[in-house]
Amino acid sequence: MAKKVTLVKSLIGRLPAHVGTVNSLGLRKINDSNTLEATPDIIGKIKQVGYLLQVEEA
Repeated sequence: MAKKVTLVKSLIGRLPAHVGTVNSLGLRKINDSNTLEATPDIIGKIKQVGYLLQVEEA
């Protein structure tokens, strides 16, 4: 099962750990999207920074 994640909020002023997590998901700018396989590692990252993302089933 894959998930499509889209960055919908700015990274300016966020915790450095959260910025690194978003970057590790392959997202750099607002409205960047990436489709990722739903592994436990990816799901944990999405939960950590979910307030910055829009997540859809792909």
